[in-house]
Amino acid sequence: MTSKDRLNNKPAETSAGAPSELSGTVLDEHNALTLAELSHACAVQTGYIIELVDEGLLAPEIAQEENDPHRWRFTGIQVRRARTAMRLQTDLGINLAGVALALQLLDEIDNLHAQLRTRATSEAAG
Repeated sequence: MTSKDRLNNKPAETSAGAPSELSGTVLDEHNALTLAELSHACAVQTGYIIELVDEGLLAPEIAQEENDPHRWRFTGIQVRRARTAMRLQTDLGINLAGVALALQLLDEIDNLHAQLRTRATSEAAG
């Protein structure tokens, strides 16, 4: 089973093509999701999330050495990374190596933006 095969878990739709129900979860750094909860939140199979962890694209809170994916916990940041990875693969057809590079570049952009904000704040204060 390939990564694309694991992404086929989509929400049910009404006859008009809209999702049949809307639900949401507020996540922060203090609440962690299990593997099953993360898979559900991203609408993917658990095997896809395990593949992202194996490739180093996601880092669960519980040490990987335990080799029990059901003990892993994921933060809100990991949910965002998993959803971004999924969108890169489904929308743009990027393979996992390309997703890894794209996520690395997006992280670098976020870091540069944070540095610019810090610099602007310090210049405004000084």
